[in-house]
Amino acid sequence: MTARQRQQRKTVPTYGDDSTKHNLDDNTYASMVFFADDLTMATRSGFGRGDSIAAVVNEQTKCVVLPNLNFETHHSASDLPNDTGSTEVKTFEPCDAQYTDYTPCEEQKRAMTFPRDNMIYRERHCPPEKEKLYCLVPAPKGYAAPFHWPKSRDYVHYANIPHKSLTVEKAIQNWVHYEGKVFRFPGGGTQFPQGADKYIDHLASVIPIANGKVRTALDTGCGVASLGAYLLKRNVLTMSFAPRDNHEAQVQFALERGVPAYIGVLGSMKLSFPSRVFDMAHCSRCLIPWSGNDGMYMMEVDRVLRPGGYWVLSGPPIGWKIHYKGWQRTKDDLQNEQRRIEQFAELLCWNKISEKDGIAIWRKRINDKSCPMKQENLKVGKCELAYDNDVWYKKMEVCVTSLPEVKTMTEVAGGQLEPFPQRLNAVPPRITHGSVPGFSVQSYQDDNRLWQKRINAYKKINKLLDTGRYRNIMDMNAGLGSFAAALESTKLWVMNVVPTIADTSTLGVIYERGLIGMYHDWCEGFSTYPRTYDLIHANAVFSLYENKCKFEDILLEMDRILRPEGAVIIRDKVDVLVKVEKIANAMRWQTRLTDHEGGPHVPEKILFAVKQYWVVESKSS
Repeated sequence: MTARQRQQRKTVPTYGDDSTKHNLDDNTYASMVFFADDLTMATRSGFGRGDSIAAVVNEQTKCVVLPNLNFETHHSASDLPNDTGSTEVKTFEPCDAQYTDYTPCEEQKRAMTFPRDNMIYRERHCPPEKEKLYCLVPAPKGYAAPFHWPKSRDYVHYANIPHKSLTVEKAIQNWVHYEGKVFRFPGGGTQFPQGADKYIDHLASVIPIANGKVRTALDTGCGVASLGAYLLKRNVLTMSFAPRDNHEAQVQFALERGVPAYIGVLGSMKLSFPSRVFDMAHCSRCLIPWSGNDGMYMMEVDRVLRPGGYWVLSGPPIGWKIHYKGWQRTKDDLQNEQRRIEQFAELLCWNKISEKDGIAIWRKRINDKSCPMKQENLKVGKCELAYDNDVWYKKMEVCVTSLPEVKTMTEVAGGQLEPFPQRLNAVPPRITHGSVPGFSVQSYQDDNRLWQKRINAYKKINKLLDTGRYRNIMDMNAGLGSFAAALESTKLWVMNVVPTIADTSTLGVIYERGLIGMYHDWCEGFSTYPRTYDLIHANAVFSLYENKCKFEDILLEMDRILRPEGAVIIRDKVDVLVKVEKIANAMRWQTRLTDHEGGPHVPEKILFAVKQYWVVESKSS
């Protein structure tokens, strides 16, 4: 261990109170375990209940009615190859208090060493091996379990994100107010100070939001994600992103509210999504220079928009004739900026369908045949992608992404989607067209049935799974998205991650089901703040990364992004899980290894875990 790593282990954790269990007889406690309402009330405050929640999961695992959930009887550590059970793992200590909001790949000091051109310094810059933290990121003093949805949309505990700067900087714009021990989010925004609902009503007068045709949206430069929060009422699932910058903790607030978001920027790298996945993209005074870089950012939005998708732009330069004085810019400057945006939109064959009250809306072409590219005049060519999903750490380019070929001018390139919720379980066009190697209509349907069975088994062990106890859920190796589809509910949402090293890219299929997600390499930190997910599911993740990076790196990252009292479900080969469980216990997770729902002779097992509640310790006076 380096001197730097030893220095990181200064803080002593304050652990949860386990008196809840010890002060009850076994029968009383067992009865408490199986009543979700009682448990919800017991954990609402978030103070000192980590061991109690762990006891819940462990107790339910013991009492589960699935047959033969007895790992010890059928598999012992001594039977495993490579002396799997013999290695001792040293306990991980807490990081220093300064790392409470640590984001490894968006760390501020490192960011400032990179160029500011095209926002490069705000992109992902992960630490080299020698600078990685091998300690547990602490929660702030007084951390409390977030409010349950939908209350969490409007209220966040101040103790969880003790940063007031946005309440001052954005006071007039109605982003967030500090009220005693909580922040209140009235649903305002820079371009919608009267509230997101009225703003969305305006959009819905032009865009078919109400009928399920718009299900997935991208909000660029999202602030505290109030647009995404209120679109959820309309059954629209929005992927919101903003950089970690001087607007302190905006993405952290979004996730604490229970709204999908990640730390990101439209800079020099492609967005971590496949082509043709969003029904709508949105920018509300997001400060992205759409008219610059030869239209490169509009071309990237075009890449990720579905054929027939919508792009919404509000704020400068839209509405310049009325607002130019307030924006402190000249008429000519704003008019020229809008003219350039209009030119790039024409190049991309976007049809402007509305401009009213400072909001402009374009619609993307449904295929390339319906509108031949006007590229000769502006010297912009077609993108030459090795494959459609070749985006991870790949430079953005000034080029137009081609759409799949069609036979007629009225055919939707890539296939027409069902409205949501029908599209959730309908066979996605990428499957029916044979665009995903190794998957057929039959294997897709089989995968759906398999994950429905597995979710039912999970619920027998953790009865709180779909009660609203877990709002933000991460699936680290999402496959076809069937785990998320089986859980689909307004009480929760799932970030479906497709590892960059997966044999087949299935993320496009996930979006065609009306779900959201992104690419990621789990050898690196995820683009989120600490304590932003309630439950993490990892199917065969450790087998996938077994020879790519250390298990400790992946598990410490899981611990960083998991909330105190959060739950983990890991499926993998038994020898892999024995190694994983040792590390998990060294991170102070409470764990239980169980048999596969198919019985004790299936070599794949399931590890259930709960992260204990503890917070950063105040320094001695």
